[in-house]
This record gives sequence, structure tokens and C-alpha cells, in this order.
Amino acid sequence: MVKMKKFDLATVEPEVGEPAADRLIAGTPRFRTWNVEEADGGLYAGVWESTPGKWRIVYDEWEYFHILSGYSVVTEDGGEAVHLRAGDSMILRPGFKGTWEVVETTRKDYVIRL
Repeated sequence: MVKMKKFDLATVEPEVGEPAADRLIAGTPRFRTWNVEEADGGLYAGVWESTPGKWRIVYDEWEYFHILSGYSVVTEDGGEAVHLRAGDSMILRPGFKGTWEVVETTRKDYVIRL
């Protein structure tokens, strides 16, 4: 059994989505998610992309991500805005509540642990 996997988006059909209507703050953001890996124990890895807009986020999961392109602003409730551009990485822990604003279409790769 092969124990490695290349992120090859050409082999994955992206899921299309948008924020829930009750979380939308501004714009009409649209998501594309290429879930490249799904492993036992609730581990996911792939690539996510969103067009501009702003919405509330609430995390029950742990997520590491790395911005590949674009410009976004993530703000924790009661905290300062964190501006994210290509090359930036972040971890969001369970219990995080705040907003995600995509200023310029943003693409990130991610690893999520439920």
C-alpha cells in the first residue's frame, strides 16, 4: 500500500457551497472545496477557495491552513483582525468564534481534525 498522496486537484471534483444565510454578513461569497484526503478518526486535507464576502465562523474542529493566494481577514470575537495573504499560515482551535472576510478571492490548503 502506498503511504503518500500528492495534492492533485485535477483528480478531485470540487464541492460547491456558500455560507449559511444566517451567518452571511456581506457580499455573495461562493466556495469550492477539493477534499483530497479523508482519513479515519475525522482527519481531512485539501484545498478551499472563496470569492469575496464576509460571514461569521464558529469552529468545533481544529484546523491548520496555509494561504496559497488572495487576501482575507480573520477576526476573533473581541480580538484584533488578522490579515492573511499568500504564504501566511494559521491554526483555528475548537471554540473559535469570529468572522472571515475574503477581500480578494482566497485559496488555502488545509488539514482539519474533528
